[in-house]
Amino acid sequence: MTSDVVDLHAFYASGLGQVARRALRRRIRQMWPNIKGETVLGLGYATPFLGQFLGEAERVMALMPASQGVIHWPAQKPNLVALTDDTDLPLPDHSVDRVLLVHALEHSEHVRPLLREIWRVLAGGGRLLVVAPNRRGIWARFDRTPFGHGHPYSTGQLSRLLKDNLFVPLQTAGALFAPPLRLRMVWSSARALENIGQRLFPSFAGAVMIEASKQIYAVSAERPVRRRVLVALPQPAARGAGRNLKDRE
Repeated sequence: MTSDVVDLHAFYASGLGQVARRALRRRIRQMWPNIKGETVLGLGYATPFLGQFLGEAERVMALMPASQGVIHWPAQKPNLVALTDDTDLPLPDHSVDRVLLVHALEHSEHVRPLLREIWRVLAGGGRLLVVAPNRRGIWARFDRTPFGHGHPYSTGQLSRLLKDNLFVPLQTAGALFAPPLRLRMVWSSARALENIGQRLFPSFAGAVMIEASKQIYAVSAERPVRRRVLVALPQPAARGAGRNLKDRE
């Protein structure tokens, strides 16, 4: 089930959504402490986490898949979001330094083409940061949040998926250790629960996060040596050979 942009917007405007937003923003910033002068692309529903890069990155933009819908961002400012086919991004090759993929991979019906498109638009040395529901986390078990929809991943599954699509995993992290409950007591202690969970129970985070770099294969300039194999073909029988043989009999 794909989360609609209206539902995603409503969730992150709620109290529980604000808790999730702050937890994920902190972890994203820890993994990307410096993006000065770079081009950052948010793909999926990444706008709640892109605001921290405005004014620091050279350029920040967002693309939302057609199946999800689109909403204006940032509020009260010129729009930086466009609607797109997530398997045919409207960007030239090697045009982006960083891609933040949130609420996209778990809903995509074309995972490999999506990752190959991200590989295409990333510059050499570019980085991809994937945020997806954790299969082992409690958030994936409740459909009251966007992390309870779509296909969840374990850290190992997500790492293998990235490797199979020409990415090299660099670092992993987890977020959303507080239970997805609409209780102010949980919200007020969310930061402490995040710190405890990261130290003691990292595999039970609600969201798994993996940063990966674009893998580029070196192409040898030497041409491969071609070996020619000669195959001896049977010689055709001489004319009259059959007749001569019959005469001899």
